Amino acid sequence: MMAIYETVERRLTRAEDIHEGVWVCLTAPDAEEVREVSCQLDIEPADLRAALDPEESARISLEDGYTLIIVDIPVKVRDAGEGIYTTIPLGILLTQSLIITVCSVDTPVVSDFASCRVRGFSTRKKMRFVYQLLYRAATMYQQELRLIDRRRQELEKHLTGTLRDSDLMELHGLESTLVYFATSLRANNTVLDRLTRYKRLEQYPDDMELLDDVIVEIRQAIEMTGIYRDDIKGTRELFSSILDNRLNNAMKYLTSITLLVALPTLISGLYGMNVNAAGMPFAGSPYGFAIVCGFTLAVCAVAAWILHKKHML
Repeated sequence: MMAIYETVERRLTRAEDIHEGVWVCLTAPDAEEVREVSCQLDIEPADLRAALDPEESARISLEDGYTLIIVDIPVKVRDAGEGIYTTIPLGILLTQSLIITVCSVDTPVVSDFASCRVRGFSTRKKMRFVYQLLYRAATMYQQELRLIDRRRQELEKHLTGTLRDSDLMELHGLESTLVYFATSLRANNTVLDRLTRYKRLEQYPDDMELLDDVIVEIRQAIEMTGIYRDDIKGTRELFSSILDNRLNNAMKYLTSITLLVALPTLISGLYGMNVNAAGMPFAGSPYGFAIVCGFTLAVCAVAAWILHKKHML
């Protein structure tokens, strides 16, 4: 889908055609839309389609007549649990007269601008628009990171109850999300460092202040990602330790119960031997069976008491 926006008298409006000062927003564009923009603005179609490749890495490229910037942005994994995200490329192309954004999905990073939710936004201030996009992406990373940590804390509450396989799988999903975030944030930080060095891109003092804010937010998101990865690693190790401890306790109780069951089996097995009854204690007594049963219970009770004192039962 292709949408064209233009700032007129500080208000964002829809434009009918591509001309100077507009913002061309491409969301999962088809081949015809890519061909139209490519021919009209003399842009390589491969550069327009680069952001549609989920494996495309963040980078900045200076081409003849335009500049290509690709950054990674967070997006929620469909039909996945809370806090499970991945990253996808967002393409930004700067020409001498306008700006183009390309993304494979409708993301809040871009849609918030189209919905006029960002202050001080103008399609004619191209570099400021780029930095505002990057700032919005950085703040989205931080929002999602806080959601991930909140979900981790909720999973930790299950430690006192029954641990489910789904909890462990969700924890693994959160850890994988942080791996994607860490990789993407480092790549975005590299793009920002290059933006500060390129003289070809016209920079204004206000824009440079906003760029500094973006760099601060990106670095803060990188630090948050590292901290939350360590937290999830500790939670995963705690899960593993608790499961091992519960298994050890179960094996200890089963061993103790097996010992208690073995005592009556041993005594009854001795009395079941095919030997002379005269040699067996209480064999000639009319109360022999009761005496043997009582003795067996007494032995089991003493064994149970000893196991209890040793915290094995």
